[in-house]
Amino acid sequence: MSIANVMEWSDELSVGIQEIDEQHRFLVDLVNQINATMLATNDAEAIRRDFDRLLEYTRTHFVVEESLMRILGYPDYETHKSHHEGLLAQVLQFKQRLDDIGRVSRVDLMDFLKHWLIEHIKREDRLYSEHFLSRGAQRTWLNVGWLKKFWH
Repeated sequence: MSIANVMEWSDELSVGIQEIDEQHRFLVDLVNQINATMLATNDAEAIRRDFDRLLEYTRTHFVVEESLMRILGYPDYETHKSHHEGLLAQVLQFKQRLDDIGRVSRVDLMDFLKHWLIEHIKREDRLYSEHFLSRGAQRTWLNVGWLKKFWH
């Protein structure tokens, strides 16, 4: 693990659905990029760019998960969606602090992002995995079109 990496992807974070795992892996990479930028520079604009990238990708990822939950009739959709909304609100608080004063504590931000990502995947996202698979979602998507990444 690089010194700039605060997280590493591992099988412990897998939900067993390749498309979702790839998105989670990219979120881990984005967290590590923010950390690397914060270690390398005090340039608020560079940090803000990385943070905005994480925020936008997180929103996209949440839309994908929530869309699949609705399509596949996931019974705990509303609860999971409220978890997403709470997480986004917390991320936006860090963003607001960065916008207001031009900096945030790297340690506080990394602790939050690491805890958020690991705990949300392990405690929340794994709950939908078996439901998705039982409704036809595929575990892997090697050499198939976008729709077939999820359904056989």
